[in-house]
Amino acid sequence: MLNPKTNHVLNPSLLSPTSVPLMPNQTFPQRTQITDDLSKLLDILPSAIREKIEAHPQHDKLIEVVMDLGRLPEARFPDGAVYLGETPISAEDLQYSIKHIGHFSGDNRAGIERTLHRISAIRNRTGEIIGLTCRMGRAVFGTITMIQDLVETGKSLLMLGRPGVGKTTALREIARVLADDLHKRVVIIDTSNEIAGDGDIPHPAIGRARRMQVASPELQHKVMIEAVENHMPEVIVIDEIGTELEALAARTIAERGVQLVGTAHGNRIENLIKNPTLSDLVGGIQAVTLGDEEARRRGSQKTVLERKAPPTFEIAIEMLERQRWVIHEDVSQTVDILLRGGEPNPPVRTVDDHGKIQITQEKPDKPANSILGSNALLGTPERPRGWRASGRMTPVAPFPSQQRGGLTSEFDRLLDASWHQPEAESEKIRTPGPNGEDWPVYVYPYGIGRSQIEQVIEILNLPIVLTKDLHSADVVVALRSHVKNQSKLRQIAKVRQIPIHGVKSNTIPQITRTLKRILGMDEAKVPETADLRLFTRGGNDDELEALEEARLAVEQIVLPKGQPVELLPRSPKVRKMQHELVEHYRLQSDSFGEEPNRRLRIYPA
Repeated sequence: MLNPKTNHVLNPSLLSPTSVPLMPNQTFPQRTQITDDLSKLLDILPSAIREKIEAHPQHDKLIEVVMDLGRLPEARFPDGAVYLGETPISAEDLQYSIKHIGHFSGDNRAGIERTLHRISAIRNRTGEIIGLTCRMGRAVFGTITMIQDLVETGKSLLMLGRPGVGKTTALREIARVLADDLHKRVVIIDTSNEIAGDGDIPHPAIGRARRMQVASPELQHKVMIEAVENHMPEVIVIDEIGTELEALAARTIAERGVQLVGTAHGNRIENLIKNPTLSDLVGGIQAVTLGDEEARRRGSQKTVLERKAPPTFEIAIEMLERQRWVIHEDVSQTVDILLRGGEPNPPVRTVDDHGKIQITQEKPDKPANSILGSNALLGTPERPRGWRASGRMTPVAPFPSQQRGGLTSEFDRLLDASWHQPEAESEKIRTPGPNGEDWPVYVYPYGIGRSQIEQVIEILNLPIVLTKDLHSADVVVALRSHVKNQSKLRQIAKVRQIPIHGVKSNTIPQITRTLKRILGMDEAKVPETADLRLFTRGGNDDELEALEEARLAVEQIVLPKGQPVELLPRSPKVRKMQHELVEHYRLQSDSFGEEPNRRLRIYPA
């Protein structure tokens, strides 16, 4: 039977495609037929708008009609949008359409009974409808021929793609093929009535599949579990998995041996991995600490990201375009490769202008920089970069975020302030420490004076190397006040799994404590005798004499006897050194008096 307006087939029972196994580099014809019920969508529109659409030469390719209060009505087609007349939409026009459609649910969506059309509402602050988006719903038969071999495997399938790429249309066709051709018990969880249409009787496009409606979107996960417990399905079809509860319900269903077919919010698998709410659909991720030998074998940091569990969906399909789909036949392998910084090379299935499907092994487009870290590629490790891997201390290019302008000017200013000299070339060899740890430790300073941190490293002979390459750093040392205000630094360190050690103030004692804590050389409760060379600026006799006076006062009077001590008058520069020395002993000191007789007073703890 044909629709007199669109000349499209209305009887889906005549269109059941035959099962054709897909083989690489094979092409074969694809039979595609469309049922759109265009007349029923036009019936809900005001007469002036309906006449304009019927007169348009591309009315059979209509995507949606937009009606906003006080604006011109607009019809959208694949090649652009056109205005429908010169009369703005009135409140009466909106009410006319609202009266001819079903009830709006909690997600502001409604439909037309026994059709697949979707009407979405825009409301004002008082809840009144001031805009409608009337989207054309089409049942397209034959679209899943290029993945029918995957559907027949019985494995769970996840469809990914941007809005409007055809995820729901493919989901509807998969449900029909599973129910009619493969004779499986299929239950559709139809939250927004997009898959099987509005009304109590589902649209014939889903074939023999059953449909369960959801009272409100937040109850979708409960209806998913109810379907399994009450109706013994072999296949559950879910549209738009978007919350953590729905992801957990999907895992529960999959673990009961039920095949899942669903869509999720996300364009690529990488989007799901980065999304903590939905990452469980592809197995979830967790941070794992590797042993020294394993980390060296992989050429990666000691803390890496790993897949936490088997994926809920064994097969993922990235719908880049309506006729170009990327197939991940083993989601677990794809996720493992991505977490190790590699790029998977999945097959791509396309449909040409003649309706033939072709399988190629083209490499899908990927971002220029990996968004999931820089671990070694699974199987064939990527050549490591950075000082430790190459053995050469050479200046490296700025961090990619800096090249893209992602870091703030404050970030650049503080980094430059702590790094004034070019890096010297020298051979560096990693050697085991007293407890088997790798030394030296590579430290990335942020907002800390390089001269001070170098002075501590040199005088105490610490196994630490400063680096300006965040990629090769083992740890970040930064002022606490700057870390709080610099979310970009925290994001980068989190992605690269690099710990951040905060320094309370930019002073010698605070820097010394932090570096010793990084090396596991924490000081005792009572600090050891201070090395006066740490606190001198010029190293002259006057400075050393003043520091020795402060040291003796602390160690012979303040600490053992618990009495305050006043020192001799000194210059502001020397008093600052004495303050830092007192801080090393974790005591308090104040300057008092007038110049040139201003001096230090040290208090017991």
